[in-house]
Amino acid sequence: MATKKELKQLEQKCRADINKKLHEITSNERALAWQKKIETHLLGKSIIKVEYMSEKDADDFGWTNRPIQFLLNNGVWLTITSDDEGNNGGAIHTNIKQLSIIPVI
Repeated sequence: MATKKELKQLEQKCRADINKKLHEITSNERALAWQKKIETHLLGKSIIKVEYMSEKDADDFGWTNRPIQFLLNNGVWLTITSDDEGNNGGAIHTNIKQLSIIPVI
């Protein structure tokens, strides 16, 4: 995990390099940009509901795995997928000793 100082330095570099083409942006710069975007939507929000995706919804997506889903206090649903393309439901690995993985069903 990056320190606040490292994040600040990366943010300054990103601002200076804002006109770079996509293939010129480093992995760290891309990660920081996504992190900032994600923070604006998720930071400080609360989970108000936890449930597994319904069989009908999974079937509608063409999935064989039903992932856990989280509803946030701002109305946003978080659905765990196996990849960026949403090819199937995905599991969550945690650092909770009694719950090291939240499996798909």
